[in-house]
Amino acid sequence: MIASSAPGLRREIAGVSVAELAERYGTPLYVYDAEMIRRRCRDLAAWDTVRFAQKACSNLAVLDLVRREGVLVDAVSTGEIHRALAAGYTPHAAKVASADGLPPAHPIVYTADIFDRASLDAVVKHGIHVNCGSADMIEQLAERMPGASITLRVNPGFGHGHSQKTNTGGEGSKHGIWHEEIPDVLRRAEWAGMQVSGLHMHIGSGTDLAHLAEVAEALERVAIEVGRSLTMVSAGGGLPVPYKPGEVHADLSGYFTLWDATRKRLEDRFGHRIRLEIEPGRYLTAESGFVITEVRAVKKQGTRKYLLVDAGFNTLARPVLYGSYHPMSICPQGDDAAQRLEEVAVGGPLCESGDIFTQTDGGFVATRPLPAAGAGDLLVIEIAGAYGFVMASNYNSKPLPAEVLVDGGSHRLVRARQTPEDLVRGECV
Repeated sequence: MIASSAPGLRREIAGVSVAELAERYGTPLYVYDAEMIRRRCRDLAAWDTVRFAQKACSNLAVLDLVRREGVLVDAVSTGEIHRALAAGYTPHAAKVASADGLPPAHPIVYTADIFDRASLDAVVKHGIHVNCGSADMIEQLAERMPGASITLRVNPGFGHGHSQKTNTGGEGSKHGIWHEEIPDVLRRAEWAGMQVSGLHMHIGSGTDLAHLAEVAEALERVAIEVGRSLTMVSAGGGLPVPYKPGEVHADLSGYFTLWDATRKRLEDRFGHRIRLEIEPGRYLTAESGFVITEVRAVKKQGTRKYLLVDAGFNTLARPVLYGSYHPMSICPQGDDAAQRLEEVAVGGPLCESGDIFTQTDGGFVATRPLPAAGAGDLLVIEIAGAYGFVMASNYNSKPLPAEVLVDGGSHRLVRARQTPEDLVRGECV
């Protein structure tokens, strides 16, 4: 993965000079490798539908790229509905089955636990299919779109994830309809004249395949309760991505085989075809993304050495939120690079003690072995294409960074850097 001449060094991203990108677009800077996104989309080609959870990386250029790969999209807000439409997605499916007899797939699905008023208006205006995470959503939708078909998002009673904060199942999660409430929810849907055509389960982001496999069994039990109205089942997302050394990609073939067997049993029971969906977010974009940031100071605090860079948790929040690990590398200013590694902590510019990229869960500062670097060198934070820019903020009145897409050795700006004027636009004294 690392294009370098020595451990911990990186001079290129997808064939483009890191130094050139920094000089052209400034730092901090998000860079995405288009071919890596295509590769990850194609990894999942066995599934009938791959639906991108765009909350992971919602830049219009990225949405357009996955759309051209045949990937459909999930939206969790009015803004994400707008983004999907702006990227070229149509709001609803043609009402014809595919050539293989599968029911049509919805290009955009709205998934949430509530409707705010704006999102309900957008869903009704565009006729977008809804994945309901609460019974109240069913009745609110029925008032505006009587007779619509819906998907139920079910909380199976258990969850898992790389952090408790990304666990979306069990009693500690607000997400989904509790599995024991399904009979009552089905009665409410019937009274409201709504047809349950889809079933969706998602237990957490960055979980492992052993826990993901449990979802198939739980979904099958609920599917039997729902009955023959089902024409689609979704395995949800949560596919793990290797961030740390020694971690590997999941057995995608085995995972599909497990879900395909579940789908076939339901088809035999119901007597009709069922579309099998998967809903990845981080899996499609995480490895494509890099943050290029400039080292602005090197300092010692007692026995610990710090590299201070111009990106902060306003740029990439995952380390401060979850104690997440991201690989890092150095792009030195000149041709001569330090061959020795030294243990350093990496921090940002914010007036905030938690502004540390090398921290563990709980906020404890850690160090990382990196080539010796000085002010003016570049540091690259890797595997930053999921839950990176989308969670960036203007904390400390810092402008949002630019985003660049690298494709086939060329590069282009896909989001301009915010200016100080942008920060106060809409405010008044």
